[in-house]
Amino acid sequence: MADQTNKPHIYELNNGTMQVKITNYGCTITSLSVPDKNGQLADVVLGFDTVEQYLQGNAPYFGCIVGRVANRIKEGKFTLNGVEYSLPINNPPNSLHGGNKGFDKKIWEVVENKKGQHPSIAFKYHSCDGEEGYPGDLSVTATYTLVSSTTMRLDMYAAPKNKPTPVSLAQHTYWNLAGHNSGSILDHSIQIWGSHVTTLDQNSVPTGEIKPVKGTPFDFTTEKMIGASIHEVPGLGYDHNYVLDCGEEKSGLKHAAKLKDPSSSRVLNLWTDAPGMQLYTGNYVNGVVGKGGAVYEKHTGVCLETQGFPNAINQSNFPSVIVQPGKKYSQTMLFEFSVE
Repeated sequence: MADQTNKPHIYELNNGTMQVKITNYGCTITSLSVPDKNGQLADVVLGFDTVEQYLQGNAPYFGCIVGRVANRIKEGKFTLNGVEYSLPINNPPNSLHGGNKGFDKKIWEVVENKKGQHPSIAFKYHSCDGEEGYPGDLSVTATYTLVSSTTMRLDMYAAPKNKPTPVSLAQHTYWNLAGHNSGSILDHSIQIWGSHVTTLDQNSVPTGEIKPVKGTPFDFTTEKMIGASIHEVPGLGYDHNYVLDCGEEKSGLKHAAKLKDPSSSRVLNLWTDAPGMQLYTGNYVNGVVGKGGAVYEKHTGVCLETQGFPNAINQSNFPSVIVQPGKKYSQTMLFEFSVE
């Protein structure tokens, strides 16, 4: 097994313009540096300086890939082909991001690491039948590639070996385009190509209802500040799944979101082929000491987690997350940085 043979390391992708550091522990982006309007590089992701800090479990899913199923599964239960499965309740009363020791807390095997103009790194993980309560063996790969001077692509695949299983992966980076240590992201502006959200119950699980965002604090169909209406959102901020519209496309991917920082003029355009995207404003980050001693608090990073809909395994009207043996799960994300 990869767990016994591999040690956690931090690897670097660098094309001369952008620099990305990724560890094989959870396929985690620990650092991502891109230029601002003056060509000054800054690291725009929350995280830690050393792998050891991730291993200590201090990170609220900073930068990692979560799975076998991202987001919440109601009461940690689902039924598949007449069999009821019970998952760890690690976010009471629900199961979150794959359980107690999801893909974010596993050491992945590095299967390829290419240098050059389009550097890339590919990771592989084998998830066993019964791991965290999920059925069947599952082979998972994730490849990060710098496809142009300021664009990174992530390709995720998963293939069940012997049993049908739910699969829904997500990349859980916390972005702060002003720099990871620059405080609140509430002055960032965002546009989301999603005109509906999945309505939540009191435990942050979708009810099955899909509601238009028009006229609500969830409306980012035109660019607006993240903080503009956040005080109207129940709870501590945004932690909601957007139903992505089929609008503008690039290489078969939908435009999911555009995030912009006014101070540096850095922009992130995100493209995906997933059906949904969780907008999460880091509501539960509380005094985490990160890179260079920076202290991360609530709302100091924003996550744009493209994904299958939360609790889809228990909602027949949501796009299915069940993958059959012989079939493949796949998701591609394109992170396109620029200044404007």
